[in-house]
Amino acid sequence: MKRRELVKAAGAMVAGVWVPAQASWLSETDATAGIRAALERGAVAAVGLLGKTDGFLGNPKVRIPLPDFLQDVSGFLKATGQRKRIEELEVSMNRAAEAAVPEAKALLVNAVKAMSVEDAKQLLTGGDNSVKQFFATKTREPLSVKFLPIVQRATEKVKLAARYNAVASKAASFGLLKEENANIQSYVTGKALDGLYLMIGEEEKKIRADPVGTGSAILRKVFGSLK
Repeated sequence: MKRRELVKAAGAMVAGVWVPAQASWLSETDATAGIRAALERGAVAAVGLLGKTDGFLGNPKVRIPLPDFLQDVSGFLKATGQRKRIEELEVSMNRAAEAAVPEAKALLVNAVKAMSVEDAKQLLTGGDNSVKQFFATKTREPLSVKFLPIVQRATEKVKLAARYNAVASKAASFGLLKEENANIQSYVTGKALDGLYLMIGEEEKKIRADPVGTGSAILRKVFGSLK
């Protein structure tokens, strides 16, 4: 049996990290290039899917629901003739997320380009949440800063949003509500990022599942070796 076949059969330690038998023959350069290509494609695809009309509102995986506190009283509000306001708020929340997501593209791509070899190895062998965790760690804080003003502009005209903030902030001060849910704009920003990272992970899984279909030689080489 040739050396490459032996290595593939047994797996190996690469720079102190155990990699699967199928991928152990890959060089660090190939593995890193493959992961970068997959994540960049996944990030750009996710932004394209979400950053358009109904990207959030029409996708049950990421559609942003009313905060729990508001859901609890939505039945009463609807019964008192405020159904339209409830629906208006939910639509505006999702439209706000759709408007904000395109701002993420540059930061996401830069995070991928700045990825270390160690990051790439962990992502190559990591679990289902590794991609989401990578992007959240690298981009959540700066993207929150970028998203929040856009979300504020999209929701400030909805009267119920201001009313919710007034009531929710008081509830939070008494410990009846989580701080992150006490402001509709912060809540939407957080949910928009959760949805974005989820969809990046989904797109990356598609690439891993069908690397040949991407038409990319490096993706075929790296992820094809894992099958």
